[in-house]
Amino acid sequence: TTHYMFSSLKGQNKKIKEAEYVARLAAKGGSPVMLIGETGVGKEIFAQAIHYESTRRDYPYTAINCSAVPETLLEGILFGTTKGAFTGATTKAGLFEVSNKGTLFLDELDSMPIGLQSKLLRVLQAKKVRRVGDVRERNIDLKIISSVRSDPIGLLQAGVLRDEFYYRLGVVQIQIPALRERMDNLGLLIDHFLEKHSKALG
Repeated sequence: TTHYMFSSLKGQNKKIKEAEYVARLAAKGGSPVMLIGETGVGKEIFAQAIHYESTRRDYPYTAINCSAVPETLLEGILFGTTKGAFTGATTKAGLFEVSNKGTLFLDELDSMPIGLQSKLLRVLQAKKVRRVGDVRERNIDLKIISSVRSDPIGLLQAGVLRDEFYYRLGVVQIQIPALRERMDNLGLLIDHFLEKHSKALG
């Protein structure tokens, strides 16, 4: 797996440097971070860079794309499952437990169902997780980084994000500009990718 660091960010564009500055500060703190930007702007790079710059770097970094997992499976993947909870269920830790003491990146949070947002909010407030079908609660300690593809205030107004959920996860917000907003870096990026792929292709 590729480990992205802040050194992986290419460009001297003002907006990118501002985003990097806030991200470096966020890496030093424990507050949840929300990355805002269109698909393909590099939110995963920022999420990993924050993790590997933080004191949690020696613990797991786990990422899940909330839009790529069916709603029926997402709860079990995040919370874990207990044998007998439903047909075919096995006893398995969820991503909250797997990521304990590390970082969990919830990519495309705006795809997460409202009902699941409420359950997640309880986990974030109590710092305890209960597997689906289990009675036991387990303590968790992790940093949450999330991402949304558009302005979160618009998502709130459209009812895509719950208010409390947004305020809990959007403590630190980092806007990542699209390439069309940093065309002054195009030459630098072309040089970088030419060099990278020329080496790879010999």
